[in-house]
Amino acid sequence: MPWSETHKSRTRERILHSAVTLFIRHGFDGISIDAVMEHAGLTRGAFYAHFSSKSELYTKAIHFAARQGAAELATAENAAIRIERYLSEEHLRGGSIQCPLACLVSDVAQQDERVRATYTRLFEGFIDYFSSTSDPDDPARRQVLQQTVTMIGGLAIARTLTDDELANELLDACRELAHSLAQEGEEAAMK
Repeated sequence: MPWSETHKSRTRERILHSAVTLFIRHGFDGISIDAVMEHAGLTRGAFYAHFSSKSELYTKAIHFAARQGAAELATAENAAIRIERYLSEEHLRGGSIQCPLACLVSDVAQQDERVRATYTRLFEGFIDYFSSTSDPDDPARRQVLQQTVTMIGGLAIARTLTDDELANELLDACRELAHSLAQEGEEAAMK
C-alpha cells in the first residue's frame, strides 16, 4: 500500500528538521546524508525520495529554518518584541528559532552559488520583513539594514563565544542598538 501524501510531507519535514539541527551544529562538511537520516530515524534510501543531493537538502533546510523562524517572529506584536525574541538567550541556545542567517553565515560563504543565492534571498526577505520600503536611497531602509546586520551579526558572534556573560553582554548591546536603529527608522519614515 503506498504512503499517503501527508506521510511523505511529514517525513520530508523530519528530514529537514534533522538537517537544520545538524547543519547548524556541524556545518555542511561536518554532516553526511547518513547522519541526517539517522538523526531523523530513517534509512539512507528514503533520502532520495525527497532530495536529489546533499546540496539540495542544505538549500531546502535553510528555507525550512527561515520559514520556522519567521513564523515564530510573526507572532510578536511589533518590531520591538521581534528584536527581543531574535536577540534572546533562548535563540542563542538553539530554542524555537534557529535563524540560518546567523547560525550558518560562515558556512554558507563556503558553499556553491545556489546555496549562496538562497541565503541572499532569505537575507533580502529578512530586510523586507523589518522594512517599509525597498528604496535603497531611503534613510529608513538604511536604518533597517543596520538593524538587520546588528541582529544577525550579534547573534552569530554570540554563538561563537565560550564566555556566557560576554555573550549575554553582547546580546544586550545589540538589542539596545537594534531598538535605537528601529526607532530612528520609524522617525525617518514619518518625515
